[in-house]
Amino acid sequence: MKYPIGIQSFEKIRTEGFVYIDKTAFVYKLASEGCYYFLSRPRRFGKSLLISTMEAYFHGKKELFEGLAISKLEKEWHKYPVMHLDLNTEMYNTTEALNNKLNLALSEWEELYGSNPNERSLGTRFEGVIRRASEKTGSQVVILVDEYDKPLLQAIGNKQLQDDYRNILKAFYGALKSADKYIRFAFLTGVTKFGKVSVFSDLNNLTDISFDRRYSAICGVTEAELHEYFDASVAELADVNGMTKDECYGQLKLDYDGYHFDWNTPGIYNPFSLLNTLSSCQFRDYWFETGTPTFLVYQLQKANYRLDEMTEEKLSADTLNSIDIMDENPLPLLYQSGYLTIKDYDTEFKFYTLGFPNREVREGFVKYLQPYYMPKSTGRSNFDVSKFVNEVRSGKAESFMQRLDSFFANGDYALMGDKELYFHNAMYVFFTLLGFYVDVERHTTDGRMDMLMQTKDYIYIFEFKIDQSADVAMKQIEEKGYARPFADDSRKLFKIGVNFSTEKRCIDDWKVL
Repeated sequence: MKYPIGIQSFEKIRTEGFVYIDKTAFVYKLASEGCYYFLSRPRRFGKSLLISTMEAYFHGKKELFEGLAISKLEKEWHKYPVMHLDLNTEMYNTTEALNNKLNLALSEWEELYGSNPNERSLGTRFEGVIRRASEKTGSQVVILVDEYDKPLLQAIGNKQLQDDYRNILKAFYGALKSADKYIRFAFLTGVTKFGKVSVFSDLNNLTDISFDRRYSAICGVTEAELHEYFDASVAELADVNGMTKDECYGQLKLDYDGYHFDWNTPGIYNPFSLLNTLSSCQFRDYWFETGTPTFLVYQLQKANYRLDEMTEEKLSADTLNSIDIMDENPLPLLYQSGYLTIKDYDTEFKFYTLGFPNREVREGFVKYLQPYYMPKSTGRSNFDVSKFVNEVRSGKAESFMQRLDSFFANGDYALMGDKELYFHNAMYVFFTLLGFYVDVERHTTDGRMDMLMQTKDYIYIFEFKIDQSADVAMKQIEEKGYARPFADDSRKLFKIGVNFSTEKRCIDDWKVL
């Protein structure tokens, strides 16, 4: 089987024998029911291939769609002039870079359909070339924009550049509304949704299908599609890795499934990681290995965000659907970038709860956060979680705490935000890393963070305090009865009280009972 890894051309996939997961019924539904659409999906989720499929469809290339769902739906097969703008291929570090990219696209279209020397601004030229394309061909125009937000994302952290890009793109995309009578169909994609008040304020007829359950599977791979298209590949993957096919399906689901773009919809597999795994017959973190944008950590730190609240905070649909509030709350940015997904929905109060979609993202993201939120070793080897894990598994509670104490005491780090926040975030990253190897649960009690770790032989109950004492922490463990649920458990139980000093910026007091 030929896997279309990194291939974004629908025509190449269809003519060169690559497997294609049929999404053409979605294309027909969009084209037959509306005109203007926007779709937000994480990177490497198939947005560019979707755009390419639409381009082939509106070019009337009927032969490419033989045997696909749309071949039974479409009867007319009109050919339209298509203007495809791909903003992926540029480093947008100046306004000139964006202006040059847009000017290049306009110049190419003007060569085909004519130009007007009196049209000087980018928006006016765009409006003019749309009109001339329609008049010259006798047909309405199709506009396809891939990764509309690439310039805006690259400018995160630079407010002036952000504002400049918003103004340029607002005027440019505003031409779509001005030239409405000449446009048959317009489809814009991106990773994120910048608020309509900024980029799309003049394009108020744009239908956002990012949260529309009817299109939840328009990109990515569903469970049914995995079985339909790749059952033989999964059997091969299972054989190579010494697994049964059912076990292999379970591992794929654990590692790469779990994306939800509305509540109570089937999970979606990350197509990039899934296809790479099936092709190489190796389970790896392929999506995460392609790089995590540094602006994600920048926004977490800028907002002084407590990491343990990422999977507890409740967000409204309006909040989740825009990243314009990312300086105060980075969760919408994390959701739209694919690092968090919808896990629950409160139907009464209409709030969403987020969580990590799968193992690949959870482990990869926390490991990525480690150097930003934990003290770096000075004159020693890098942080080695295996040493902590071995001590937990061996019941060496004192050794574990001595190592943790030494790790903070000898670390060199720059505090992000206030000192209490630093401790919370450092402990979140540390215990999450341990959780990949032993059973770790985090609870919140009386506004303080405590942890429960379990192995087959041992139970560890932690209570953390800030600028108090280990005795206060131990007293809370007793008064709250944290050990009571394990009274009949045969495993050895440790109670551990810890105090973090914000003045000393380290663990200054701890006890183990």
